[in-house]
This record gives sequence, structure tokens and C-alpha cells, in this order.
Amino acid sequence: MAKTRISISLDSAHAERIRAHAERAGMDVSAYLVNAATRQMAEVEAAEAQFARVDAMIAAAESEAAALSPSTEVADADLTEQERREVREALELVYGPTTPATRTGDAA
Repeated sequence: MAKTRISISLDSAHAERIRAHAERAGMDVSAYLVNAATRQMAEVEAAEAQFARVDAMIAAAESEAAALSPSTEVADADLTEQERREVREALELVYGPTTPATRTGDAA
């Protein structure tokens, strides 16, 4: 397999730290950097794969929301008790649990 050379520039302090870490790992600088980059890419790809479904759901929800016409503001009194409970639960998912005193009048 043919090798490709990639040139990087960095300050001498970073270069020395990388050399020292490579030496401790028993690698030359090139192998050390390739290993570090490969590991980082694998971590990013794993995170992207893990969240791909959630990202797709968010994109679909944003697309649906963009197509909606602006709604009028809903007052707390316009909601049923079940709807108020659902709003509180949704807000707690986003902001965390609240105390009963902070919930008073908070519907939307």
C-alpha cells in the first residue's frame, strides 16, 4: 500500500510533548499521530452512529415545525389538567425538575 505524506505545523512546545508521549508509548511520532487520529475518528463515528436516529428525528421535527403556521398563544386556563401535566413533564425533560412554587402559572 502506498503511503501519503501529510505535513503539519505546530509550535515547538506541542511538538516536544507529542515526541515525549510517542516515546513513552514506544512509537515513532508518525505512528503515534496516526494512532491518535484514528482513535479520535472512531470515537466520533461511534457517537454519530449512536445519535443518527435522534438527529433524524430532530431534523424531521424541525421540518414539520417550519411548515406550521404560527399559532396563537395558549393561556394556562385554556388547557385541560392533562395538557398542563404534559406541558410540565415536557419542560422538566428540558429544564429538569422544578419545585411546586416555580410551577404556578407555568403552562407553556
